[in-house]
Amino acid sequence: MPFMVVKFDLQKRVRLAQGLWMLYWTSVLAGIVLFSLGIFFKIELRKRSEIMNNSESHLVPNLLILLSLVACGINAFGGKMCHDSLDPQKFTKMKPALKPFFALSCGLVALLLLQVLLCVLMQFSVYLTLAEGLQFALRFYKDTDTPGRCYMKRTLDMTQIEFRCCGNNNFRDWFELQWISNRYLDMSNDLVKDRVLSNVEGKYLMDSVPFSCCNPGSPRPCIQHHLTNNTAHYDYDHRTEELNIWTRGCREAVFSYYSSIMTSIGAIVIGVIILETADMAGLKYLSTALETMADPENPECESEGWLLEKGVKETLGDMIGKLKTLGRANQVEEGGDAPEATT
Repeated sequence: MPFMVVKFDLQKRVRLAQGLWMLYWTSVLAGIVLFSLGIFFKIELRKRSEIMNNSESHLVPNLLILLSLVACGINAFGGKMCHDSLDPQKFTKMKPALKPFFALSCGLVALLLLQVLLCVLMQFSVYLTLAEGLQFALRFYKDTDTPGRCYMKRTLDMTQIEFRCCGNNNFRDWFELQWISNRYLDMSNDLVKDRVLSNVEGKYLMDSVPFSCCNPGSPRPCIQHHLTNNTAHYDYDHRTEELNIWTRGCREAVFSYYSSIMTSIGAIVIGVIILETADMAGLKYLSTALETMADPENPECESEGWLLEKGVKETLGDMIGKLKTLGRANQVEEGGDAPEATT
């Protein structure tokens, strides 16, 4: 017995076809939105590729762009099928394409579910690559004359200004590395020479941060040098001067930004999956309602539409049986023909 049977007359069939046509073109618009999000996310990843040296992160926008184009094509064709479905001649020509179309739609839904899963799992990859990439960027911040690293300083400064952050974990990361190039250090100065010689690795370390760490909302001029020395500045206590520089680390700030993008993409993809499921269910009702018309030449006659030709258990049983048959056939093909019995 068919599952979820609904009776249709001409008016209901026309309304269903018109509603499905609108729903399919709504899905096309949703596909365009997904395509735009994929392009936007890919651009955002490329803008900070120097601090995110990980090609795996581009898997999410690349797959999203591909699926959005496929979704637009499938849904546009589905809209045309709904538009032509009430013409008996066009429906006859369209009928052989229904099964492949349903198969493509199911495949699209499965890939969209994979996209949602990737949006969740790839956030861990983005977090790890940000931690590594930012540490790399901080270490080579000073190498503005080195080929391949000329724009590292600019990228990191713009990141700290845009995301209102400082360092990798926090501003103290700048204390552990030399971020001023030797070409801008006066090696004849005794203070500079003593600071370099006092370090085991011969680095010029100090409790200072780049200008891009400064908070423009601070009521006083930014203090970026001798941050932990209260006596070096008038009316200053580094434990209470929270507005002087950004205290949030860039890894947390940038990851939060990318995580929000991926979460938004996942939510929109779930909405598209719901739309695609509704499209397939409606098209199944429409096609079965047209196939069961007692007199196809009389559009006024009633018909029945259903979601599944059999019950849920019977349908699942048939699917499992087909999979088992397919598996046995593959085993026979791999093993070859059985040897004939000899007498």
